[in-house]
Amino acid sequence: MKKFNNIFKTEKTVIGMIHVAALPGTPKFGGNVKEIINKALAEAEIYKNAGIDGIAIENMHDVPYLKKEVGHEISSLLSIIGYEIKNRTGLPCGVQILAAANKAALAVAKSAGLDFIRAEGFVFGHLADEGYIDSCAGELLRYQKKIGADGISILTDIKKKHSSHAISADIDILETAKAAAFFLSDGLIITGKSTGEAADLEELSILNNHLNIPVIIGSGITLENVETYLPVCDAMIIGSYFKEKGYWANDLDADKVKLFMDKVKNYRLSHGAN
Repeated sequence: MKKFNNIFKTEKTVIGMIHVAALPGTPKFGGNVKEIINKALAEAEIYKNAGIDGIAIENMHDVPYLKKEVGHEISSLLSIIGYEIKNRTGLPCGVQILAAANKAALAVAKSAGLDFIRAEGFVFGHLADEGYIDSCAGELLRYQKKIGADGISILTDIKKKHSSHAISADIDILETAKAAAFFLSDGLIITGKSTGEAADLEELSILNNHLNIPVIIGSGITLENVETYLPVCDAMIIGSYFKEKGYWANDLDADKVKLFMDKVKNYRLSHGAN
C-alpha cells in the first residue's frame, strides 16, 4: 500500500484513461503525429480541470494488437505523450501498452517520468484475442530492477477482461490475487468480462477483506453505480464512461467527467476520506 499511497494522495482515487489515437505503423494510423499528441494533451487538460486524481494513457486504437512486443515507433511516441501530459498536468500518470507489452510500458514510464504501469499477464496464463499470454512477473520485475525503475508502481490485471481463463478455472480470484501479491504486485486491477462491464461486487468485497494491497476497479464504473463500488475499492480506472455516449472510441465528455468527480468528492467528504 505504501508505494501506491506515495503516488496517489487522495483516497478512492479516480484515474482517467486517454485512449491515444492510432500510432505510427498500425493499420488505423492517420499520418499526423502532431495531431495525436495535441489530442492527448487536450484530453489531459479536460481531466485536470475536472479534478481527476490521475491519468493513464493506452494505445487502444492500435488494433489488431501485437502480443508482448511493439515497435520503437510505438514506445517512443508514447514516451513523448506521457512526458508532455505529466509535465502539463503535474498529476500522477501511467501507461499501458497493448497487448501485454509490459516491459515496453515500463521503459516508457521510466523515460517519461511516469508513476505507474498497468500490466496484464502478471501471474498465471490466459488466452486473449492475441493468443496465449504467459505470466511475466519474474521477467518484468527483473527488468524493472535493471533499468532503475523501482519507484514505478506495477498495477496488475488479474482474471483479465476479453480473455478465457479456462486453464486456471480451478483457481479462484482470491488465490489469484494472493499469487499476484506474493509476486510483488503493487495493486490489483479487477474488471468485468469486457470493456465497460462492471466488476463483480462480491469478488471485490472478498479481496478487500482478505488482502492488504490496493484493489482497483478497471471497468464498468458509471455515475449511477459509483457509490455502490466506492466502499469496496481503493481506486478506479475509468475510460468508456467518460466518453460521449459511453463508447471508448468517442471524444471525452468534459461535463460527464466533472459531474462524476463532484460526486466522488462529495462521497469522500461524507465518509471522512481525504
